Amino acid sequence: MNATYIVTSYVVIDDLLSIMNHTDASRATISSAEILTVAVVAAKFFQNHHERALCLLQQTGYLPKLSVSRFNRRLHALQDVLLIIVSVLGEMMATGQVFVIDTMPVPVCKRVRAERCRKVQGDDFLGYCASKREYYFGWQLHLVCDAAGVPVSFELLPARWDELTLVQALLSPLPEGSVVVADKGYISDKDQQLSYINGRVRLVPKQRRNMTGNTIDDAALIRAHRPRIETVNSQLEKMGLQRLHARTNPGFALKVLASLLALTFTNVI
Repeated sequence: MNATYIVTSYVVIDDLLSIMNHTDASRATISSAEILTVAVVAAKFFQNHHERALCLLQQTGYLPKLSVSRFNRRLHALQDVLLIIVSVLGEMMATGQVFVIDTMPVPVCKRVRAERCRKVQGDDFLGYCASKREYYFGWQLHLVCDAAGVPVSFELLPARWDELTLVQALLSPLPEGSVVVADKGYISDKDQQLSYINGRVRLVPKQRRNMTGNTIDDAALIRAHRPRIETVNSQLEKMGLQRLHARTNPGFALKVLASLLALTFTNVI
C-alpha cells in the first residue's frame, strides 16, 4: 500500500463531503470519509476485497476497530454519495479537449452459470468479448476518460445493448469544442451529427477498411490517444473489475464506483 495515496484519497473525499454538508451520526466512531476510503483502498490494492482492506487498515493504525458487517451497512448507505463524488471529481479533474470513449465487459458470472444467476436474468445480459473471443453474462461499462485517464462520464448497461445506446448522454457533460476518440463500434453519422449539434462535441471513430477512412489529422489523433483507453481498461482489470464478487446488484455497483474513484486518484496523484 501507498501511504500518500491513502491519505490523499481520504483528504479529498472528506473535503467533498464537507462541501456537500454531509454529516455523520453522533455515535459513529468512523466517519463516512473513512468508510469510502476503505472502499477505494480495497479497489486499488485488494481487487475490491473489502474485508482484507478493512483489516489491514485497522492493523496499521489508520482506523479504529469496526466489524465487517457494520462497515458493509455503512458503505451501502453511502452509495448515492459515492456516485456524486465520482461524478464531481471527474468534472473537476478532467483536463484538455481530447477525450476517449470505450466499453469494457463486467461479467457477473460465466455463461454456463447464467441460468442460475440471481442478480441479472435474460438474454440482454449475454454479451460477447471480441478481444477474448468468449461470451460472458453480465454488464458492460461505458466509459469516457480524458487524455490522462480520468473518468468523466460512465454508465453500466446490459452486455448485449449496443455501444451507441447512451452515447449522447455520455458525451453531454463534455465542454464545447471537445474531440472524442472512439473505435469502430461508434461509427454512426447520426450520432456524430447529434453530438456536434447538441454540445459542439466532435466524435471521431476509427473508420473500417472498406470505408473512406479518417483524415490525416484524425488518424494521427486516434494513434496518439487511443492507447489511453486500453491503459485504463488494464488498470480497471487489475482492480478486479472483471472478477467482482457481490451478492446483490447494489453491492456490485458499489464496487464499480469504488474502482472508478480509485482510478481517478491513481491517474491524478
